[in-house]
Amino acid sequence: MKNQAILHEITAPLLYWYQGAARDLPWRRSPTPYHVWISEIMLQQTRVEAVKGYYARFLDAFPTVEALAAADDDALNKVWQGLGYYSRARNLKKAAIRLVEDFGGDLPADHGALLSLPGIGAYTAGAIASIAFGLPTPAVDGNVLRVVTRLCADDADIMKQTTKDDVTAALADIYPRTPDEAAMMTQALMELGATVCVPNGAPHCDECPLSSLCRAHAEGTEMNYPNKPPKKGRTQVEKTVFLLRCGDRYAIRKRPDEGLLAGLWEFPSVDKHLAAEEVVGYLQTLGLIATEVSQLPDAKHIFTHIEWHMRGYEVRVKEELPSYVWADVGEIQEIYSIPSAFKAFLALLDTSEREESV
Repeated sequence: MKNQAILHEITAPLLYWYQGAARDLPWRRSPTPYHVWISEIMLQQTRVEAVKGYYARFLDAFPTVEALAAADDDALNKVWQGLGYYSRARNLKKAAIRLVEDFGGDLPADHGALLSLPGIGAYTAGAIASIAFGLPTPAVDGNVLRVVTRLCADDADIMKQTTKDDVTAALADIYPRTPDEAAMMTQALMELGATVCVPNGAPHCDECPLSSLCRAHAEGTEMNYPNKPPKKGRTQVEKTVFLLRCGDRYAIRKRPDEGLLAGLWEFPSVDKHLAAEEVVGYLQTLGLIATEVSQLPDAKHIFTHIEWHMRGYEVRVKEELPSYVWADVGEIQEIYSIPSAFKAFLALLDTSEREESV
């Protein structure tokens, strides 16, 4: 990679800065291997502030690897509800089962062994190995790629695996060999990228301990890095969502075990927009007799590659259809994990119940 020699000068100023600038985060207070693992998985594609509460609740529910391995799937999804990317939770349990079966319930202090576990890729393996075990293994994510490419004014495409490999190798060459400093180095690079050399905006170069070394800062080209191709447009999917109500209970169903939102609970829906006059006829084909239909506000949910554009209806029906699970609002809130894609409709359940009781 370009200007790689700059990296040989960053360790001392970066570690000194980190000791005074590190945020007080709950997973840093007790960096056991299990805690580091859970926090790193949660922090993928999720803001730090959003993770704090989930992290505490998760450890209350599953305080050990063994407890996670034995977790009921619905209970696990319920604790995870709101964090999104539910495959992360499924892989946590799969990995926990492997740890119990093959490693005596402990995360291995070996980078290669960590990589063999479900849901643990190069970044997470590097983070666990360095932070929890003090091994000189870089953890290269978007924050670190941004820091390094700006330092070196390297315009390589960061979406290419070869670029990630080059950055990982360059950092491995300069990583401290003492356990405490190796752990600190990983967290310092993360911290610098999250709080100073920030994404989606101008970096705070006046606060950066490495600004005097940074080639992009010297050239005034900080915003040229990192280099990555523009995102592809998302596929838009039209859906009609039904709040099917019989008495004080609503119909929900479980999604398939594979694919988007696998294994989670949802309100019944169809992959097209139905006009109000089409709803009664469509539900009749399912065996449901509608007695009252009310159109709800439209909603939208954005996944990584897909957008759901949802039209909703609350429908009173005569009888409960056995092909669905029927639950009241309290049960839906406490027991069943319904993903945030349906957040707008979940909020309407509360409103509906309050209006009914007036």
